[in-house]
Order: sequence, then C-alpha cells, then structure tokens
Amino acid sequence: MSSGWPVYDNETQYRQIVAYLLPGETLYAVYDCKGIGTGFVGITDRRLIFYDQGIIAKKRMMVSLPYQNILGVAVADEGMIFQSGEIIILTAFGRFAFEFRGPDRADWIYRFLLGQILAQRSPTPTAGYGR
Repeated sequence: MSSGWPVYDNETQYRQIVAYLLPGETLYAVYDCKGIGTGFVGITDRRLIFYDQGIIAKKRMMVSLPYQNILGVAVADEGMIFQSGEIIILTAFGRFAFEFRGPDRADWIYRFLLGQILAQRSPTPTAGYGR
C-alpha cells in the first residue's frame, strides 16, 4: 500500500478511479475488495465510487454514491469491534456490501462515511425543544 494521500492497494485500480474524478474532487483512498461483485472502492471528498463487476446491472460499471445519498453504514460485528473487513452501505436505492482486505480499511471507511453522513444531517435544535 502507498503512503500519504491518496492511499491505494493497487495502482491499476487507482488509475481507473482517477479517470472518473470531477475537477476539484479530492481522492483519499482506493481499496481492493474480496469476493465476487465489487472489485474496488474509491473514497473522495464528495462521494464513494466503486467498480461493480455485474451485480447491479449484469454489466461492469463504475458506480458513484454521493454522500448525501447514503443513509447509513453498518460494520460486521464478530464479537469484537472492527475484526471483520466487511461493511454495508445503506441507501434509498438499496444496500451495497463490501469486504475489504483487512479490518483496518473497513474501520477507516466506516468512520469516514459516518462522519460525512452526520456532518450533513446535524440537526438544529428547535426553540423550546428538549427543556
């Protein structure tokens, strides 16, 4: 894995994600996934980008999930926190499961996505509420 930002597991996957970045978008990480379906995931300051190998539409395609469309994120709990490399992204369109090559990657992505979700949905207290 490379050091600094962005970090990535595989340079070919990194280059594929870079080709889909918008002007001014910052790439933080590109992580390889295990199993069938999803090949790799890119994390930017604006969205999650993943390479789907035919699970969604029976074609290989890059899929973008802007953070405002992510409703929640779940992490597998094997009795100890972040011992699994698996996370699930919950959206209005459905759920997307990813298994990363190590719990450290799943931990970082979980915390990053949760931070993005909560930053967008920070409620403003209403006058008189909660007294």
